[in-house]
Amino acid sequence: MSSTQSTVDFIVAQMLGAGEVSYKKMFGEYGIYCNGKMVASVCDDKLFVKPTTRGRIYIGEVVEESPYPGAKPNFLISNAKIKNGQWLGELINITAEELPVPAKKKK
Repeated sequence: MSSTQSTVDFIVAQMLGAGEVSYKKMFGEYGIYCNGKMVASVCDDKLFVKPTTRGRIYIGEVVEESPYPGAKPNFLISNAKIKNGQWLGELINITAEELPVPAKKKK
């Protein structure tokens, strides 16, 4: 099952104060970017945030799940947490700060 556009729009709108947030459709699912870094994905209408040390501390009780078969586990964010825009925006900021800058693609 793929994610719906309305779910992605809602999740992105909830990322208050998280910097420049955008998304790209990928194989029926979505990648979420913050300041040019892929920080999360929306798969089967669920939000998965890339794992980081500071993100784990911020979340507290972490639930990890693979967004799709064969993927590394990510932090699965509950619907209740998604609805808290301030909390979600801070998690996305923390994640973006800790992740490395993407490597430039060679031409």
